[in-house]
Amino acid sequence: MGKSLVAVNAGPRSGWNTDTLISEAIKGAESKGAVVQRFDLFRLEKYTGCISCFGCKKEKFKGHCICKDGLAPVLDAIREADGLIIGSPNYLSELTASFRALYERLIFQNLTYNVETPCCNERLIPVLLIMTSNAPDTMYLNMIRSYQQTLSRFVGPTEVLVSGDTLQLKDYSKTDWQWTMFDPEAKQKRHDEVFPEEMKKAYEMGMALV
Repeated sequence: MGKSLVAVNAGPRSGWNTDTLISEAIKGAESKGAVVQRFDLFRLEKYTGCISCFGCKKEKFKGHCICKDGLAPVLDAIREADGLIIGSPNYLSELTASFRALYERLIFQNLTYNVETPCCNERLIPVLLIMTSNAPDTMYLNMIRSYQQTLSRFVGPTEVLVSGDTLQLKDYSKTDWQWTMFDPEAKQKRHDEVFPEEMKKAYEMGMALV
């Protein structure tokens, strides 16, 4: 029987950069026989980040967020999965609020506050973290490495794929404002020449999860 993976899209735009790279990673995993369950956070029922109820700190709920909202099925699926693909665009120098909500609850349920055993997750799984950004690839490396370290510690060994300087619009000339910060031709050129290579990389990294 093939491995079971969960893929989570923490971006809102269907068919664009984050969605595309996640889809390629899914295809890569499926090519190796994995069964992938996908969640799009912007299409779930209402949810929040961690509400600090400390329910997960009770022995009977150890490692389980007890908040029952739109994220509960996602957390339950990840807990049973053999691997995790999660992707988010970068908004205002951070990953999306939807990503943060899931991240808080995914990590905090496994945090014990115990010096000897700070993590109660005994079933670590491989993780692929994808970030897309309008900024250059190297601009947020410290931030993404911090996420990588925390995910590796509390969820499982994490690999990162960063796609920077992404194409945001099909036609920059049709915006109401003049986006003079960008060179539309350079954006399109990078999208045509570099982004396909990043799609290939996402596919290969999806395969490597299995």
